[in-house]
Amino acid sequence: MKIALIGAGRIGKVHAEAIAAQPEITLAAVTDFHRPAAEELAERYGSRVMDAEEVFASPDIDAVLIASSTPTHADYLEQAARSGKAILCEKPIDLDLARTREALKVLAEHPVTCALGFNRRHDPQFAALKHGLEEGRIGTLETLTIISRDPAPPLAEYVAASGGLFRDMMIHDFDMARWLLNEPITHIQAAGSCLIDQDIGDAGDIDTAMVTLTTSSGRLCHINNSRRACYGYDQRIEAFGSSGMLQAQNESETRLRFTGELGEVEEKPKWFFLQRYAEAYGREIVDFARAWREQSEPLASAEDGLEALRLAEAAELSLREGRRVALNEIL
Repeated sequence: MKIALIGAGRIGKVHAEAIAAQPEITLAAVTDFHRPAAEELAERYGSRVMDAEEVFASPDIDAVLIASSTPTHADYLEQAARSGKAILCEKPIDLDLARTREALKVLAEHPVTCALGFNRRHDPQFAALKHGLEEGRIGTLETLTIISRDPAPPLAEYVAASGGLFRDMMIHDFDMARWLLNEPITHIQAAGSCLIDQDIGDAGDIDTAMVTLTTSSGRLCHINNSRRACYGYDQRIEAFGSSGMLQAQNESETRLRFTGELGEVEEKPKWFFLQRYAEAYGREIVDFARAWREQSEPLASAEDGLEALRLAEAAELSLREGRRVALNEIL
């Protein structure tokens, strides 16, 4: 599989490393509005620099990995679909639901393999938890708790263009909830505050949030987000059922625990997503290549991106109006 990487920034570099680690996948080209960044990344991995138009026109390119800025995702996705390229697109396709639906319409008209970058589905711990649920290890799932806290808040300038906490940060947790609950989510109740950085509040966003989701059978999911955790990247999931509980814990460098007279001490969690989900990014690219080769569904699809964005829209409406929102209100 020959992949062209669109976007040579921070997340583009993560994807380039993941591609380079797979012997059956080639980083065939790198493109970026800032050509020096593309040149540097291409040189590092023995690739070449191409313009986006060249990428879409090239018969030697099998797929594109869209890791550019969010406002460009939908346009690049549509161009790739029309040119017959397989697509792995970083989330979100777009911050706007209507624009996202337009992109999915193009995908329906030009069917290609299209995966969305919900990398947490590929995390070994979370995947094992999912497998445990499917095996019935805890009987009937009743409640799901998802904790996701960043080590430090982003700059207010980033927040202002991010689409807000629900679309930028919690959207990963919405996807995990959908994946693990595995049945329709019917209602959502959101609460949020600005407790950490007033600059985030001045930018019109929140930095702390709690959301409760209810499914069609009455299962409950609680999502807890914070833009600050002084001890590192806090990423935990608990699934509670009729016959037991499954827990995915934080990852540290060695998982080493010391026990002595004063008690037990464990290492801090890994600092941020680049370290915590490094293996997940590698597994994500392998899954994408498998789906393209077998002409089958990737683990996370463009439709999954749309549905997670619907949940983010519903959460924002719930917070704004201070009420429980039915998902069928978000069309």
